Amino acid sequence: MSVFEAVVLGIVQGLTEFLPVSSSGHLVLLQKVFGINEPGLFFDTMLHFGTLIAVFAALWKDIWALLRKPFQKLTAFLILGTIPAVIAALVFNKKIETIFETAQFLGFCFLITTVLLITAELLSRQAVKKQTMNWFAALFIGLMQAIAIPPGISRSGAAISGALFCKLNRDFAARFAFLLAIPAILGAVVLHSKDLVTGKIAPESINVVAVIAGTVTAAIVGFFAVKFMLKIIREKSLFGFAIYTGLLGILVLLDQFVTRVVF
Repeated sequence: MSVFEAVVLGIVQGLTEFLPVSSSGHLVLLQKVFGINEPGLFFDTMLHFGTLIAVFAALWKDIWALLRKPFQKLTAFLILGTIPAVIAALVFNKKIETIFETAQFLGFCFLITTVLLITAELLSRQAVKKQTMNWFAALFIGLMQAIAIPPGISRSGAAISGALFCKLNRDFAARFAFLLAIPAILGAVVLHSKDLVTGKIAPESINVVAVIAGTVTAAIVGFFAVKFMLKIIREKSLFGFAIYTGLLGILVLLDQFVTRVVF
């Protein structure tokens, strides 16, 4: 992987992490286009770490409020919502890494994102009275986030969809989804850093300069993009994103089964 390719992937990560279109799916797709054979899951994790920095910068008031008063319901809701993803990552770690490397289900996963976004938007419009956050909603949103581990299924899209399924307002849905990303990304970074230390990922197979360039780029682009993208998620319809992921999923499937230009 060249530094240029890493920077391009960092830009894509910084932009797509905060839209419900699956940043991981876009990274895997671009890695296939560029013909990158380096550890995809590790590089993807590092780019997510870059956007994690952007989340801290953009939502510092929310995070500071949690740190000042850690023993509150929102903290408990975030912990509860994190548990399903942790269990899924530990149980299916090897299978997930294979899915990232082969991208065999990428097209189908983009279509799953489309279905989630359309369903959530329709149900949200039918909800007359918005509900407040509760234990069931936190667990349900966590389960939705857990199914979004494969590339192509948007984590933020699944989490926001879960919140809208529970009739929560869009502003809270967006903020909770991005706060919920913090422990998920930190856990992934720790897990794959451990793999690097124990030799499961060979250090010589990683272009350190490219990884650093991609991570820094993702952080910078994410910092400038996150508030604008949060505004889009809060105030705009999800249908546009659903159409985009639907078309992308169809194109990927056509290439996988018919044209075979990339796959």
